[in-house]
Amino acid sequence: MIDSSYYLPADDSMGRSMFRHLATVAVFLVLVSPVFSQNKHALRDQSGRHVIPRGYVVNTNDGPYEVTFDADDYKRMVRMGANFQVIRLELGKLSKYPECSVDEVYLRKLDDLVRLGRNHGIKTVFKMTVYGVDSFSWPEFWQNQNNEQGIYLDAWKVIWDRYQNDSSVYGYDLVNEPRKLEMNISYDDLTNDYLIPVYQRLIDEGNAINDTKMFLVQSIFQNKGDKTNGSQYTEMKKPIGRDNIVFSPHIYQSKIEDVEPTLDRFEKESKLLDAPVFVGEWGFPTIESTDTTMTGDWGQLQFQKLYIHTAEAFDRMGIGAIKAWFLGTRRMQDFLTPGRSTWAIFSDDQEVGTVERKYITDIIARPFPMTIAGEIDSFFFDHATRSLDVHLRSDNSKGASRIFVGADRHYPDGFSVHCNDGLTLCHNPLSTVGLEPFKTDASSNPADFIWDSATQQIIVLAWPTDQAKIHLRIVPGINN
Repeated sequence: MIDSSYYLPADDSMGRSMFRHLATVAVFLVLVSPVFSQNKHALRDQSGRHVIPRGYVVNTNDGPYEVTFDADDYKRMVRMGANFQVIRLELGKLSKYPECSVDEVYLRKLDDLVRLGRNHGIKTVFKMTVYGVDSFSWPEFWQNQNNEQGIYLDAWKVIWDRYQNDSSVYGYDLVNEPRKLEMNISYDDLTNDYLIPVYQRLIDEGNAINDTKMFLVQSIFQNKGDKTNGSQYTEMKKPIGRDNIVFSPHIYQSKIEDVEPTLDRFEKESKLLDAPVFVGEWGFPTIESTDTTMTGDWGQLQFQKLYIHTAEAFDRMGIGAIKAWFLGTRRMQDFLTPGRSTWAIFSDDQEVGTVERKYITDIIARPFPMTIAGEIDSFFFDHATRSLDVHLRSDNSKGASRIFVGADRHYPDGFSVHCNDGLTLCHNPLSTVGLEPFKTDASSNPADFIWDSATQQIIVLAWPTDQAKIHLRIVPGINN
């Protein structure tokens, strides 16, 4: 077993690796202006590099429809800033519930998704949903009178056994949005007396198979109409008491004023659980009318404002987050008062679309420090000025760094890279040269900064000064 130092598979390594959580949780302060705060949720790979995970939920079905992804979809994922994917598992195809069985064709489909991710530098998290089990009942699951929890555990064992030696599989989101429904019990008692023991059993069994994988945990999803301080998720008030856990809450706030209090609570729960925060899903669903409306309630400008506010809060907090869903819009769901809605990020009527809802995707796919050789003290992308600021402490012994820029999206006018005061590099979109030096000093080597247009990333082979404070700044325009 490993202790409370957590490891993550390295970007550039195919060997077995682990994920490190280093941060001391302090008071979370969010300001409206672009001020930097100490990163509290440092996630590290096997080389000790600081990693910020981002990506998309990958569905194996879209309601009644099957979904199939190909290599081009994953190339687009990478060009939209993904280094992680969360694959939603269907319990009905992995379990021995009365009407179910383990589906070998489905398992091969999962193999393909993991392989596509691995081939494109994307790590995988599996998330278990209860889809496909018509007889599933949350109250019966918690009471476990007919070994429902054992059947659920066996479904996970199918996945754990299959991917135990695959270093590109980072971990497992154990119970997606666990519910109370008609049980006559408080949310706190359900959490303490039922949810946490289930987590403990699953984690113990999973660690016995491979104790380098991580286990993601969520809190109880409250019944419709129930909320705690604006959040539909129950606060966890008791530790799980296990190693290898990551706190993976969801945030789907529709009001800006609810974002900071929710993240403040995540910070509190992170400290209690002794686990880093990695937001498993975020982003209020798109209302059908939003695609054709700019202003007013549920217009695109309102969505931009909400998404920018949430994204900037994530960046100040220093956490990674996964956006649902990497899908087209073949169907809408009808459960919100404003109208039919979807979490799909593409608007065309295909299983995997290509027409982006750019009023949200430009915010999701914002520049960020993806993998840093050293320690990220803070980072922030200012949407108003299109500028990325990263404050870090370098450690070249840990290898190369990667910065996602998304130049085609955010800098069609080119961009300039400033590394402290001694090095300035420029990317001219009219030139075939990747990064051209504009200013250098004796300590800097422009050849250490490589532009990868395929992934839209800057690869930094070595920082100009080692074991030193670095201020990296990316701004629009050439020689700016």
